[in-house]
Amino acid sequence: MRFRPLIVSTIALALLPLSGPAYAEDPTPTPTSVQQPPAEDPADPGSKVEDGLGVDGGTERAIVELTDPAETAPVASQAAAESVDVVLQPQSQSFMVVEGTAEELAKLAEDPRVSSIHRDRTYTPAEVAPSLSLIGADKVHAAGNAGAGQAVAVLDTGIDVDHPWFAGRIVAQACFSATEDSGVVSLCPNGQNQQTDGNAADAMTPNCLLDGVNLCDHGSHVAGIAAGTGGVAPGAGIVAVQVFSRLNDEDSCGEPSCLVAYESSLRQALDYVAGLSQPVAAVNMSLGGMLYDASCDATEEGAIFKEKFDALLTKDIATVVAAGNEYYEGTAHPACVSTAVAVGANDNSDVIADWSNRGPLLDLFAPGVDIESSVPDNTTVAYSGTSMATPHVAGALALMRAASPDKPMTELIETLKTTGRPYVYDVAGTQVTTPRLDLAAALTGGAVQPPVTQSPSPVTDDTTPEPDPSDSSGPTPEPEDPAEPEPTPSSSSTPVPLPTVTVTVTVTETAKPPATVCTRGTSAEKLTAKKWAVELHRSTGTISDETLTCYLKLVGKSSKVFPELTKASSLGKAYRVLKSPKTRKAKLDAALLTAWLNWANGTNGTTALASAEKVRLSSKPSAAALKKATTNILKTVK
Repeated sequence: MRFRPLIVSTIALALLPLSGPAYAEDPTPTPTSVQQPPAEDPADPGSKVEDGLGVDGGTERAIVELTDPAETAPVASQAAAESVDVVLQPQSQSFMVVEGTAEELAKLAEDPRVSSIHRDRTYTPAEVAPSLSLIGADKVHAAGNAGAGQAVAVLDTGIDVDHPWFAGRIVAQACFSATEDSGVVSLCPNGQNQQTDGNAADAMTPNCLLDGVNLCDHGSHVAGIAAGTGGVAPGAGIVAVQVFSRLNDEDSCGEPSCLVAYESSLRQALDYVAGLSQPVAAVNMSLGGMLYDASCDATEEGAIFKEKFDALLTKDIATVVAAGNEYYEGTAHPACVSTAVAVGANDNSDVIADWSNRGPLLDLFAPGVDIESSVPDNTTVAYSGTSMATPHVAGALALMRAASPDKPMTELIETLKTTGRPYVYDVAGTQVTTPRLDLAAALTGGAVQPPVTQSPSPVTDDTTPEPDPSDSSGPTPEPEDPAEPEPTPSSSSTPVPLPTVTVTVTVTETAKPPATVCTRGTSAEKLTAKKWAVELHRSTGTISDETLTCYLKLVGKSSKVFPELTKASSLGKAYRVLKSPKTRKAKLDAALLTAWLNWANGTNGTTALASAEKVRLSSKPSAAALKKATTNILKTVK
């Protein structure tokens, strides 16, 4: 079968993992996304208690979810009578917080009025990410504008509906997911081609999962940048629309499955947003297809999307589209449509990302390097790409609309362009100026910053990042007729065909300043527990304490064992976990921490870690199970 969607997945096109090569073995670096557990028996009290609560003794602070708010007081009274410490009993809420041992929590779970018991997890205050400071969003927030009353529609791979970053912000959901008989399946929770009720854009459905990896994490990351807790417009609503389908075809994907978005799905989604009654400031499309070096309005596919984008503009809704990551002097479709807001990526040093598309078709640059945001399983991770730059602009337009609800959207877009910091650079011997997003100048009265002269490296065979199907988290391109000559870019508006299903662009960045946010390393070297102990011991290793602390922070975000069950949040505690473990559990902890540190240092593959952690979280793991899990983990560190 020959797949011919005009628009395809830009999880490959518009996203680059961290600052190193594309992932080949582990398509989406979301280590905490594990295989969907079997359905639990609601009548079994044990199934109500989160794995690992109190399994190593002592008491745990836990949230007890109740079937009805009216049951809070009587259940709390009964728990207190049984010597369980009730530490919080909110009024008119269907939960309470207790501290109890594993046995006490298990006993509490036997009450039919208790629906579940899980850890009362802690969250550190959200720091202002460097990207928000660079564009002045922190100043806008401080002035009291967080985008309240507006919304951003994210047409992507769905959203983790219960992620803390989205609490109370998801105002509408829909799914438009095409299917075909030859291995293309729907990602809508109802299994159909369309869904507009319930959690229609849920990114945690079974079809989003592949061997414990969540294929649908891209949409949550994008939505978090635009309007999540740590995003540009944290007071705005989110309209989450799933527009991708899952393709189960190794020949096309280069792996068992990948995601594609059909034009028909995108058109349905754009019409859905246009028909909403609530205020929507911008539509975010971090995706793309063919490459153009001039406006594509007159092409067949361009004319279709031009009509859709124009219809949204008449409702004062902007369509913000990723320019693409091909290091091309143009954009991917549909960013080439003249009424789209085409966005390229810069880093936190005010330099154009070397893999970003650029040129006169772009409207704005925005931060897109090492951007930390939300991903499924209630965690965060740092990604890079024009996918990450685009929601900075979509969120900015929500802030602009909140500040000036009566101004036409075209005027707000023009304001962002005229107040942005000018990036000046050459394209084919002609000087081009493209503004970098600056909300401080657009909304708080700050002066326009002075121009920054850029010197993008020339695109040559030696320096251009090339798609590499053998080292890609994206699919392998379908071969074309060998007799057909390969098209080359020109100054015309003729599109440069991309593979029907896009491959990931592999980029290794060199001679760059160190990242200003905590991200994974890029080393492929695997260290043993003994070597990691040397690194963690004060002044005996080659990795800095700052980097090691960052790694432990990443492990803490990604693992369910550390530091929830086994305290390894500091260098000293982590050193003790690795040093001479005695018991079966301690040996598994040492193996797990070793593997997680290797992951943080840049190696891929987390399926074995998820399986081993499930054993460790079990209330009564057998000696044989602990030994087998430890052995499996140790295989990954050799």
